[in-house]
Amino acid sequence: MKSSRTRAGILALAIALAFAAVPVRAHRSTQANQETSPKPVWLKGEVMRVDDYSMTVRERDNPLELHTFTYAPRVQPIIWKIQGGAGYQYGDKVSILHQPGQTVALKIHGKPSKPR
Repeated sequence: MKSSRTRAGILALAIALAFAAVPVRAHRSTQANQETSPKPVWLKGEVMRVDDYSMTVRERDNPLELHTFTYAPRVQPIIWKIQGGAGYQYGDKVSILHQPGQTVALKIHGKPSKPR
């Protein structure tokens, strides 16, 4: 008799553990599931190097920090037009709008150098 009770107890325990391992989905509101993208931030810097596809700037607040940005599709034709003239040169002050943690310039403000 004891062995059948022991077997029944072990079987019941195994079934309970099997059901405990199945994850239960909780109902969450759709607002909680939507990820909010961080707001873009402005970086104030000085131009170190620039070409048709990227720009390297040094932060004004922390001169040891260098950032290299590629251009968003909307910005690239504007930069090409600016670079057709005198363009941005070493030391020009610029402000770059970008998403935190990303290296794509969404907007670039600043005065390019005057043609010589």
